[in-house]
Amino acid sequence: MHIVVCGAFVENGAVLLVHRSAARRAYPDLWDLPGGHVEAGESELQALAREMHEELGVHIVAESSSRLGDLRAGSGEDGVHVGVWHIRDWVGSPTNRAPEEHDDLAWVGISELGGRPLVFGTLPVLLRSLPEPGRLSQLEEARATASNGTP
Repeated sequence: MHIVVCGAFVENGAVLLVHRSAARRAYPDLWDLPGGHVEAGESELQALAREMHEELGVHIVAESSSRLGDLRAGSGEDGVHVGVWHIRDWVGSPTNRAPEEHDDLAWVGISELGGRPLVFGTLPVLLRSLPEPGRLSQLEEARATASNGTP
């Protein structure tokens, strides 16, 4: 089983997708979140930071990243387990630093994901679970209420 991480950069209701080159052996000519394999001795968060820098030239703010969910494909030795991470803050502007892997980058509205050929068809559902911009998640709201001492 291959262990992979990918990052959901979300800005203004859009998520950054990479288009996998038609020459790729696995999942060619499909849109996906940027990411890659977890190497031996790496945590998922370490792999995420490394992959985002290698592929996009950005540095993620690790403390701003949270596990969004898991995706799976295939089985046995060919199976893939993908940890999906929501990246809230990063430094730098994403650019395609891995043209041998991806031939395009695009910011796509989360509500428009269903119209793209995606590696994982369940990705739109997973991304729609994110809180809307400007609205606190239930966990963040509970923390804010507790720190303010209000019931």
